[in-house]
Amino acid sequence: MSMHDQQLKQVIEAALFAADEPLSVDQLKELLAAQQVSKAKIQTTLSALQQDYQNRGVQLQQVASGYRFQTRTELGSILAGLWQEKPPKYSQALLETLALIAYRQPITRGDIEEIRGVSVSSQIMKTLQERGWVKVVGQREVPGRPQLYATTAEFLDYFNVKDLAELPPIPSSENAQQATATESTTAETATDQRVH
Repeated sequence: MSMHDQQLKQVIEAALFAADEPLSVDQLKELLAAQQVSKAKIQTTLSALQQDYQNRGVQLQQVASGYRFQTRTELGSILAGLWQEKPPKYSQALLETLALIAYRQPITRGDIEEIRGVSVSSQIMKTLQERGWVKVVGQREVPGRPQLYATTAEFLDYFNVKDLAELPPIPSSENAQQATATESTTAETATDQRVH
């Protein structure tokens, strides 16, 4: 069964609104298997939808694990009143640990402790893994075989980037304290912008 362009656009738009998580081109192709829609056609349709929503309050955004609809970033402070619960606040220790994993992955807990000069609590590692931001990707082949940690697609999705190359550059040492304060504020005020 073939599908005309407008109908295909409507189905993809509806699927993205209905999905709990971002959808990849492969997932959309699987959804449309009976209609035999090519990846190229799906990609063209996604680009057309992005254009349609370019000046709307909602945008079609590509993140690491696929495409999702989300509110425009600049509207976040106005819309914050819609959500009863406040976004969680994260400690500086947790944010520093997350930053080290993001920029130096794969990395062991010992490496993090050596760089930070203090021990990393088990609770911080547990929180990062429970959030789905960090995962174990292997073990270093040294005595004790410590676990190697790396960030996940969920981490990239939460911070609204497609890949690690889009993360901001590491600040120079004289600006590090100021940057850490900025990162803390950003993480604390970040809200889930998905449309649900």
